[in-house]
Amino acid sequence: ECCRISDTLMKTWIVLLLWACAHQSVNAVALSRGPVRRKTKEIEGRQDKDLLRRSKRGWMWRQFFLQEEYTGTEHQYIGKLHSDMDKGDGTVMYVLAGDGAGTIFVIDSNSGDLHATRSLDREEKPFYTLRAQVVNKKTGLPLEPETEFTVKLHDINDNEPKFDKEVYTASVPERSHIGTYVTQVTAQDADDEMFGYSAKLSYSISQGHPYFSVEPNTGIIRTALGPSDMDREQREHYQVVIEAKDMAGQKGGLTGTTTVNISLTDVNDNPPRFMQSIYQFSVPEITKVGSSVGRIRAVDADVSRNAEMDYTVVGGDGLDVFDVSTDRNTQEGILSLKKPLDYEKKKSYTLQIQVQNTHPDPRFLSSDAKDMATIRVSVEDVDEPPQFEKISYILEVKEDAAVGTVIGSVSAVDPDIRRSPVKYSIDRHTDVDRVFGVYAGNGSIFLQRPLDREEFAWHNISVIATEFNNPEQTSRVPVYIRVLDVNDNPPMLASFYETFVCENAKAGQKIQTISAVDPDDPVGGHRFLFSLAPESSVRANFSVRDNGDNTAGIFTRRTGFGRMHKMAVVISDGHIPMQSSTGTLTIRVCTCDRDGNMEMCNAEALSSAAGLSTGALVAILLCILILLLIVVLFAALKRQKKKEPLIISKEDVRDNVVSYNDEGGGEEDTQAFDIGALRHPEVMEESKLRRDILPSESLYPPPPLRRTLVPSRENADVRDFINQRVQENDGNPTAPPYDSLATYAYEGNGSVAESLSSLGSVSSEGEQDYNYLSEWGPRFRKLADMYGGEDSDWDS
Repeated sequence: ECCRISDTLMKTWIVLLLWACAHQSVNAVALSRGPVRRKTKEIEGRQDKDLLRRSKRGWMWRQFFLQEEYTGTEHQYIGKLHSDMDKGDGTVMYVLAGDGAGTIFVIDSNSGDLHATRSLDREEKPFYTLRAQVVNKKTGLPLEPETEFTVKLHDINDNEPKFDKEVYTASVPERSHIGTYVTQVTAQDADDEMFGYSAKLSYSISQGHPYFSVEPNTGIIRTALGPSDMDREQREHYQVVIEAKDMAGQKGGLTGTTTVNISLTDVNDNPPRFMQSIYQFSVPEITKVGSSVGRIRAVDADVSRNAEMDYTVVGGDGLDVFDVSTDRNTQEGILSLKKPLDYEKKKSYTLQIQVQNTHPDPRFLSSDAKDMATIRVSVEDVDEPPQFEKISYILEVKEDAAVGTVIGSVSAVDPDIRRSPVKYSIDRHTDVDRVFGVYAGNGSIFLQRPLDREEFAWHNISVIATEFNNPEQTSRVPVYIRVLDVNDNPPMLASFYETFVCENAKAGQKIQTISAVDPDDPVGGHRFLFSLAPESSVRANFSVRDNGDNTAGIFTRRTGFGRMHKMAVVISDGHIPMQSSTGTLTIRVCTCDRDGNMEMCNAEALSSAAGLSTGALVAILLCILILLLIVVLFAALKRQKKKEPLIISKEDVRDNVVSYNDEGGGEEDTQAFDIGALRHPEVMEESKLRRDILPSESLYPPPPLRRTLVPSRENADVRDFINQRVQENDGNPTAPPYDSLATYAYEGNGSVAESLSSLGSVSSEGEQDYNYLSEWGPRFRKLADMYGGEDSDWDS
């Protein structure tokens, strides 16, 4: 059962095989390098039991070794398999199975020699597992169980190292110190790490000296120069080539390479610098505040955030006139105007501008890393419009000032050197009523119309100043005119007072409190005085008592009142000139209860109390008048609306065509009437409703009218027939629409002329007597003369 190798190792294992055969009682012994012993069973068939007999045991190796990448032309010999069953008489045959059996590996069936048919690669497959068995050549039956073994490939250094990436990208800040970490590269070798140094790698740098270095064992790349040599502004990008060599870097090893692109990132190690030391700008004197005067530019070798800078005005005679800011998109300084310019006052300015980084890095720049530049600004003279002394004027005038009174003046001058004369005018859009005027030469404003404070307390106008030499140069100023009050209005009763007094009132009883109003607005406020008018003082029944708070009380002076009283009160103010007016109070006499509550007034009082005011009566009368006018107008329109007759005959009543002035729905209006009724009047539906007008009496049709029987067509006259039908249509509410044509296809009977058709006339060739036409009247007499004459008359 035992197979073994009989090659170069045969002599080495002879002693071990002899020792193994001497110990048959041991079932199996495992050697340190992998040999195994098997026992063979021999079975003899007997009737009652099976007897086992021990056989000789053999030894074999479980592993074979084969070198990869064989380059020979013949098959590569691996080893020899041999079984104790093989007596050398050629009765046994070796059979191989497993990985690559018959293709990669072949066995000589007679001798047991094992060969590889082609070159093998360990990196593709490091070992193969095969099975061998001995069978009888004749029967094909196995003589022993299969034995499994392994063929391992010996590695050779046939694979170069390969990096994980073909190109690496890394960055490191500029000004970095020696040995600063940059990145790490890694390579892999497909050879066997356990066999020699085929997979032992060593890293080196072949391109990139002297700026960078690489650690041989780890592949870590570091900077190799100091901060002064690693300056991004001098050189920003580097290309470094790294080699990885197997065999621990020894001679003969295979190498692989990769490229590392290294960029130096920016740090703020450069201050900004002005591109020129002196800048010059010119600006017109009329430039508006906030406008840009010009731009200045400083450069910084750094980039991005490290290149941001701030500009500042630090000196010069224009500190309070100009300002500078930074455009964050372009990093330029924008010089702008803070105050208005005046060429006549100052013609030029000098500024000192400073620039520095917004985010300085103290590791590389000191805090005083700044740059300075000078800006010279020249002011250009421009023809300016006149300028008023004030931005607005407030004037006051009394409301009783006479027309022509000067209430104030405005003043404007030409700011230019030539001092052009100025003329003044009022913008009439602000003084539509032309209340004020202005003298063109000196700007004095005067009255052109009387004033009334109670109507307008303020007047807002605009005065325009224009240069004589250049009318296009104008300016304007608002003028606010306040109208001062003058005591020119008398006080009056605050409202209409209607007072009631009990007929049994006692003397000294207060029956009413009155107050006054005055449209004037005195400085110290109103002070009204109330007193009884002289005409009411004689035998006065009532008295007025001033309360001192611009109100007064009305008191009775006696008892027993029997009629209505009128009382005149004088109201005056306490200002100069004093104004006064007289107000009349109407006092009604009423019957009161014991508590003084009014119960009933006399007829005069009741009519007055229950009556309406004059304004209400006027309004009621106007409403009544308007209603009457509407009724009259409606009646007049109704009378003018006349209904036209159904039939308006334009010709003789004997004509068959009846015309109507109303237009119907046309031929397609089949809902209004039955078209058949126009062709056959005798069969018209009498109960059919009119659809073109609103029924006048009921929604239901009236009962059909009894028609007068038509005379026999043999005895009736055509005219009687038509007149009868006309009367029926005039009285029938279900008649056709106005635009319908009433046609009656009845010719009459018994006519002497018989048919007038040309079809019937051509068949008669004989002479006819037309004298009877003379009996029909003067119209047919002419026809009788034409047709009744002799043939000779026609020929002539």
